[in-house]
Amino acid sequence: MNAFTFPPPPPCPEAEALRLEVRDFLRTELAGRKPVEKAESWTGMDAAFSRKMGQRGWIGMTWPKEHGGHERSSLERYVVLEEVLAAGAPVALHWIADRQSGPLILRVGTEEQKKLLPGIAAGEIYFCIGMSEPDVGSDLASVRTRAAKVQGGYLVNGTKVWTSFAHKSQYMILFCRTGAPGDAKADRHGGVSQFIVDLHNTPGITIRPILALTGEHHFNEVVFQDAFLPDTALLGKEGDGWNQVTSELAFERSGPERFLSSFQLLVELVRALGPDPSDAGAVAVGRLTAHIMTLRRLSRSVAGMLQKGLNPALEASLVKDLGAMIEQEIPEIARTLIDAEPDEKSTQDFAAVLAHTMMHAPSFSLRGGAREILRGIIARGLGLR
Repeated sequence: MNAFTFPPPPPCPEAEALRLEVRDFLRTELAGRKPVEKAESWTGMDAAFSRKMGQRGWIGMTWPKEHGGHERSSLERYVVLEEVLAAGAPVALHWIADRQSGPLILRVGTEEQKKLLPGIAAGEIYFCIGMSEPDVGSDLASVRTRAAKVQGGYLVNGTKVWTSFAHKSQYMILFCRTGAPGDAKADRHGGVSQFIVDLHNTPGITIRPILALTGEHHFNEVVFQDAFLPDTALLGKEGDGWNQVTSELAFERSGPERFLSSFQLLVELVRALGPDPSDAGAVAVGRLTAHIMTLRRLSRSVAGMLQKGLNPALEASLVKDLGAMIEQEIPEIARTLIDAEPDEKSTQDFAAVLAHTMMHAPSFSLRGGAREILRGIIARGLGLR
């Protein structure tokens, strides 16, 4: 049987020096942000904040300077992510482009496509990801959206769902089929490609909101009806979409966002328990803290592997699966320890943050890959299937 290895990340004193700088910045920028707003985690949207992150050089940190980057290490980037998430900063607008779209363009994009990178690093160009589809969910090998080859480009027809921030983004990385209609039955992972879609200047695209239980608008349904994409929109080689996506998901599934989505509730729980918690409260907080420390260690290990140019897709899947379990456990534990009615409009910070987290927690095991899909990947990595 194969085994996962999570080697310790290399020492990075620069990262710890940077941590203090980031904390000082956040202390000022988030001074007026309420706890329930901080609980949004990485779904909070603020264009001015994203631009300030870009001005500080904290977007596109590992990219070459010629493309707007700053040539810093993956571990320095990890520190920035960890601090902004723990503080509840509104990073949603630049988040996806920095985390996965930019690195993908940098790796397989044309020189013309790479001209988008400086705008991403400045916190001014936002991307969304067109992967999930109706009746398909996280089983990306079953996608049915098709880009049919025509003179000078492709005609795209199909529907994407749960597309985070499509209504605020200028561009989408679209994952769809480009092979012949019957090819998918013979090879589920073949005949798929990715495109850069200009959402503002491509006729035939309709973006419809999908509201969360809280009424918030993060998700969208994106419908393509004979939308024409020029040949220059193709990202990498035609038919290489599956290889691109699997490497891209290592960035999406391994970061601190995979175990810090409920962190603000843990902060409010500690405050509510006070300096002299009950035995049950002390045990619960100690256990959750130990879990988060362990997940942080695994996640930082993946960052170290990414820094070495490796593709830790299997390890990233494990981090994401375990992280979602803890994120969903925190609100269940919190409500058993504190007698407070969940109410997002409450003036009591714990009650407001508890309500917000409870309504979002069911999605934590879906976004970035459903639990069943992740465990299938992990099982294959262990040689169990």
